[in-house]
Amino acid sequence: MLDQLRGIVQSVNAAKDLKSALNIIVHRVRETLKTQVCSVYLFDTDVNSNVLMASDGLKKEAIGNVSLDMGEGLVGLVAMHAEPINLQDASKHPSYHYIKETGEEIFHAFLGVPIIHHRSVLGVLVVQHEELRAFGEGEEAFLITLSAQLAGVIAHAEATGAIQGLSPSGHRVSDTVFPGIPGASGVTVGEVAVIFPQSDLSQIPERRIQDIEREVDFFNSCLIAVQKDIYELKKQIADQIAEEERRLFDVYISMLDDDALGGEVVLRIKKGYWAQGALAYVAKEHIRKFEMMSDDYLRERAVDIRDLCSRVLVYLQQKEPVIADYNEETILVSEELTPSMLAEVPKEKLNGLISVKGSGSSHVAILARAMGIPTVMGVVDLPLSQLDGKKVILDGYKGEVISNPSDQLLTRYRNTIKEQDQLIAGLADLKDLPCVTADNHRINLWVNTGLMSDVMHSLDQGAEGIGLFRTEVPFLLSERFPSELEQSEIYREQLEAFSPKLVTMRTLDIGGDKDLSYFPIDEENPFLGWRGIRVTLDHPEIFMAQVRAMLRASIGLENLQIMLPMISNVNEVNSALKLIKRAFRELLQEHLDIKFPAIGVMIELPAAVYQTRALAKMVDFISVGSNDLTQYLLAVDRNNPRVANLHSAFHPSVLRALHHVVTEARKEKKLVTICGEMAGDPGVAVLLVAMGFDILSMNAASLLKVKSVIRSVSLEVAEDLLEQVMRMEDAQMIRAAVDLTLYNAGVDRLLRSSRTN
Repeated sequence: MLDQLRGIVQSVNAAKDLKSALNIIVHRVRETLKTQVCSVYLFDTDVNSNVLMASDGLKKEAIGNVSLDMGEGLVGLVAMHAEPINLQDASKHPSYHYIKETGEEIFHAFLGVPIIHHRSVLGVLVVQHEELRAFGEGEEAFLITLSAQLAGVIAHAEATGAIQGLSPSGHRVSDTVFPGIPGASGVTVGEVAVIFPQSDLSQIPERRIQDIEREVDFFNSCLIAVQKDIYELKKQIADQIAEEERRLFDVYISMLDDDALGGEVVLRIKKGYWAQGALAYVAKEHIRKFEMMSDDYLRERAVDIRDLCSRVLVYLQQKEPVIADYNEETILVSEELTPSMLAEVPKEKLNGLISVKGSGSSHVAILARAMGIPTVMGVVDLPLSQLDGKKVILDGYKGEVISNPSDQLLTRYRNTIKEQDQLIAGLADLKDLPCVTADNHRINLWVNTGLMSDVMHSLDQGAEGIGLFRTEVPFLLSERFPSELEQSEIYREQLEAFSPKLVTMRTLDIGGDKDLSYFPIDEENPFLGWRGIRVTLDHPEIFMAQVRAMLRASIGLENLQIMLPMISNVNEVNSALKLIKRAFRELLQEHLDIKFPAIGVMIELPAAVYQTRALAKMVDFISVGSNDLTQYLLAVDRNNPRVANLHSAFHPSVLRALHHVVTEARKEKKLVTICGEMAGDPGVAVLLVAMGFDILSMNAASLLKVKSVIRSVSLEVAEDLLEQVMRMEDAQMIRAAVDLTLYNAGVDRLLRSSRTN
């Protein structure tokens, strides 16, 4: 049955909408299993029941008009328990619910399997037969496998309808929630601007136009240009191929004619759609049709269609580049947001960010938190092409995007935004106050930076030092390795801006999800591969140039600290220290008046956790990189939205590892810092203070919130809380205990902020 399974999945993937997809499913499954009925019920939240959406075998008039509540009838039972039900005689089951409109009373055999997507039951796939018999194990396995493979397709099709304000059963709906992952806290309302890559038909959004005639003329000019290109290609290789092959080029040219693809695109433009979106729509329709064909030769023509339309798209984008006209309340959306995309939007117009890929710990989310922009990541079911220009609510606390918002919900969220602004304004009074607990225990609050703009904002928030300067940022923004002099100038700016406060510079940390275009690292498992200190020790020329630049930049300031990333053993530290000392000696020989800086190591691998004391003996300070440490302890890819909900700062193992690091470092009387998103979470910060961390380093936007919480809680209360949670085995219980402590301390307005991790 594997071939049939693949065929059904392929056909459903090629369907243009939800109704078409469901009709393909019921017809093909009934045909494959040689049964008399196949039906699909989908759960419609608008009516809170499972609605019969498609059937091959039941009465047609029942489709869209019959529904079963959760737990009602056999279908409701399958949906409620999320488990298959296979019965020889359905009418004998106590949950059997007779519905006259379907005409199903003559069918005895019943097999229903749940359609599950991201742990939620979307609906139920059912087959029925007159014969008194249970469906076989093979048939049941086939249906389970099929429903699992089709769940994502159905979810995407439902989401496309939801953007248009329609529930699966066709009811008009509002306040449709698309769940994601909290990226940066805050809520906002705005108009979506979809950013899409060049020459990618799959991601072109639909947009409306006013001047239809001009758009048609523009499209036709691009079409003619592509036809000329293909004709020239044919001439160039005419003497290299046979006449039969040359005719293929004529076929390609004719495919773009008015009575073929070109004509269909023009018709769509005349309906008011811009040329790029019209081309993408027509291309996808034809690609779907060809991919559904059983003949191998015809199926391959889908590649030709994609190539031809991509060539036209290139002309459309080159001849008339899209000049972004951002709304005053822009919410930027993309398949995968990058820092450069953020830079294109004027900051005063950028209200929020939404990314289909990535998680709350990915680098664009970290940057968003530094900039104070509400962000939702990992909204995997969001139909991008339908979203451009639409008003949405973005909730960065819950990690939700809400389309078609009702007036009542808009009012509620706008009130929340006012409250949020008042809270931030109120925290400004804390800027110049020391960060001390209610019983006068002093904690240092530092910041993580990567650009000079971060530095200025950090100083405005009262930062007492830089716990992590990401030196890879200048490397990422360059087209080659920056020279020693160029690096030195960049580092000098940071050191001068914060002088005499300490600045901790992490040596180059590339690899994993941070690739340099001019130094690609291609690995099957990059997070367990060549990254951090492993790269720079293998390339001492890169490491030496960077360290020399740091030391040169510190002349006369003496506020530099150097930190080594991705340490897994003492040999790496020994090797790095030898190179740093060599760089120091070289600069002394150049008669430069420099001071040897404090050196620290980052604890971000489980191996380093259990070597903390040995590492502490070798260096001046210990710094925990909480983002990567959590990722490696929990074996959770922080950029994967499917598992990002498992990436929890409150996991008992994470808290115990942190406590162990502080305890071991204290035995060597070394300062202990933590940098990463945990430090900027007001709830986690209370636990970190109790553990004994000397310095919490975070993004600047979190600094005053954390200071407010720490000043509201005594060290004694924090230590009692830590003792309590260290006996707990569940992250949710720990979170609840922390929330209760903050509530009792009177900082419950900041409780929402503590839920971003």
